[in-house]
Amino acid sequence: MDTIGNLFSFITGPVSWIIVQFHKLYGAIFGPDTGWAWGLSIVSLVILIRICLIPLFVKQIKSMRNMQALQPKMKAIQERYKNDRQRQSEEMMKLYKETGTNPLSSCLPILLQSPFFFALYHVLSKIASGDTIGSLNQQLVDSAREAHIFGAPIAAKFTDDPGTVGALNASLTDVRVVTAIMIVLMSASQFFTQRQLMQKNVDLTVKTPYMQQQKMLMYIFPLIFAVMGVNFPVGVLVYWLTTNVWTMGQQMYVINQNPTPGSKAQDHYLQRLLKSISHHGEVRGRRKRNVIQAIVAKGPDRNDNERRFIGSLTKAGFTAQADGTVRRADPAEVEAEAAAVRRQQPKRQTKAKRQAATVQPGTAKPSLEKTGEAKSEQPGKTASARQAKSGQRKGQQRPKHPSSKK
Repeated sequence: MDTIGNLFSFITGPVSWIIVQFHKLYGAIFGPDTGWAWGLSIVSLVILIRICLIPLFVKQIKSMRNMQALQPKMKAIQERYKNDRQRQSEEMMKLYKETGTNPLSSCLPILLQSPFFFALYHVLSKIASGDTIGSLNQQLVDSAREAHIFGAPIAAKFTDDPGTVGALNASLTDVRVVTAIMIVLMSASQFFTQRQLMQKNVDLTVKTPYMQQQKMLMYIFPLIFAVMGVNFPVGVLVYWLTTNVWTMGQQMYVINQNPTPGSKAQDHYLQRLLKSISHHGEVRGRRKRNVIQAIVAKGPDRNDNERRFIGSLTKAGFTAQADGTVRRADPAEVEAEAAAVRRQQPKRQTKAKRQAATVQPGTAKPSLEKTGEAKSEQPGKTASARQAKSGQRKGQQRPKHPSSKK
């Protein structure tokens, strides 16, 4: 890890300078040598970085949705050119170019955040060894070494030996208890974030290998964090726990306000929107009008959630307009709109039609013929026919054994 930290040494100067500036602010409130001053400085560093990455997070959400929508087409290309890898790659790149999708966009926030993470690790390692780095002079390094978060120094690690922990004026038990709790919280927040994404913000109508991959990541990522966390200083655990909580809250906001079409989150959002329209009699907010405008523009291509929303809106006596507003409709318009919604719903076929559809062309349809024959039979049926109808075998029955009871 020290080698990786040295690779990102070019950014340790800015990272240490930002921490020092926040430390001046919080040191004036809580005291310069307290764990609150240094811990909140690290938390503020995370918040500053994540605010700067918000535009990339928006691109990440759009890229993930586009990738999910493209999965059926990607699967078709893979099956069509399964024996020609080069042609398969060319068709994939063509598909990405036509749809404006970049597969790497979903990884950009993590990739751009990595230099700050390793730079902070490098800074805390220098603090643990008592060496100056960047904007941290010897006085600030000594102050940071004395700072404790719930009894654990910010430069201590779970794997440190008693001598190293003792040099930081702390006990090994306190360090391991604090780091263990933070590792569990860090892994749990990562798991909950991925689980929230899979259960609420995924189009359930699209069953693709992409969903299986995301489900695997839901269990793999927390395990990776748990294994790697034992080698992270307390300050780095504070950094990573803060960024996980930020990601979880940011994703929760996106799921509630801008859900993926066809997902459970979209169904819940449209239900809330319907209640708001029914209560106020109008659409309040430009974002809500944009949602209704997009649904109206889809026409017959609406998903199940959107069709239910339009149908419920019609039953409530409203008609959605092309500009995203709604107006009250007279009974005749309500009935016409309801009929249009019913026509969009797929009709359920009868059992006989489903059975007839499974018969290959050029073959007889025994099920329909037998049904017709059964209807044409006279009321006076034989006992064997009644037995066949009740599930017994047709034809001649095996004679009973003489020893059997009658």
